[in-house]
Amino acid sequence: MKKRPVVVVTRRLPDVIETRLRELFDTRLNLEDKPLSAEELSEAVKTADVLVPTITDEIDAGVIGQAGPNLKLIANFGNGVDNIDVSAAVAKSITVTNTPGVLTEDTADMTMALILAVARRIPEGARVIPDGDWAGWSPTWMLGRRITGKRLGIVGMGRIGQALARRAKAFGLSIHYHNRRHVPPKIETELEATYWESLDQMLARMDIVSVNCPHTPATYHLLSARRLKLMKPDAILVNTARGEIIDEGALTKLIEAGAIAGAGLDVFEEEPAVNPRLVRLAKQGKVVLLPHMGSATHEGRVAMGEKVIVNIRAFVDGHKPPDRVLPSML
Repeated sequence: MKKRPVVVVTRRLPDVIETRLRELFDTRLNLEDKPLSAEELSEAVKTADVLVPTITDEIDAGVIGQAGPNLKLIANFGNGVDNIDVSAAVAKSITVTNTPGVLTEDTADMTMALILAVARRIPEGARVIPDGDWAGWSPTWMLGRRITGKRLGIVGMGRIGQALARRAKAFGLSIHYHNRRHVPPKIETELEATYWESLDQMLARMDIVSVNCPHTPATYHLLSARRLKLMKPDAILVNTARGEIIDEGALTKLIEAGAIAGAGLDVFEEEPAVNPRLVRLAKQGKVVLLPHMGSATHEGRVAMGEKVIVNIRAFVDGHKPPDRVLPSML
């Protein structure tokens, strides 16, 4: 009988996924759902045939260098692989996979929700009645901003950017985007989207900017202090991608100074730590902060787990995993 591969899972996954993993493989689960320490992560790569990490696990060159000879697959539970040194893994003949495509609609939903939450001051309003502060309707109280007819600039027009554009178009927003290249003409026509080759020029003209590109070395602080200063004083910024894409300190200063009207952030540069000044701005109603929950749906997490299982099974059976990640793709 063929020995079942040892699969080490670094965090709790949906029950149905953990059960299936245990049925198929010699699976070691993290029942406490606490991030593994550096020592535990090192032990995991020494003993596993397959490692299933999440975005909270930093699988850098140092960790990969400690991998035992049996580790041949890192099946990431997540689409982004900025937590993994893919080049170091490939150099050691370790295949890396991810879970693309299954979180598109969930993340686009949350992005649209953040746009509405910031523009219409929804979190502020939601606190008023529970706090006992409502004295009744007033014609000039809690005024937000209409989004219909406004210009939305999407930074990164991949799956999520396009899904957001479809939602935003239904709300009457004018769609603009910056990407490494044009999307296919059919999609551009469907979305009535305007392409901007210059990110600087787009930022200066948008009412709402949404960050939907992956985090790579090329996109680190893509929205730098200089670029953020190009935005209009009444513009808002939304980020459901990765915190490192925005210079968070510069954004905070600009909002404090009234140079940018507000922001909706689901991701942060130093997660899980959040800049105390951002927290203070949230209490003042100038930003909306969410705890990285853009893709947090039951359906999305199960679909991610199913992708992980498909990638592991394909690899174990001697086939090329469908969601293999190569350095050239990043």
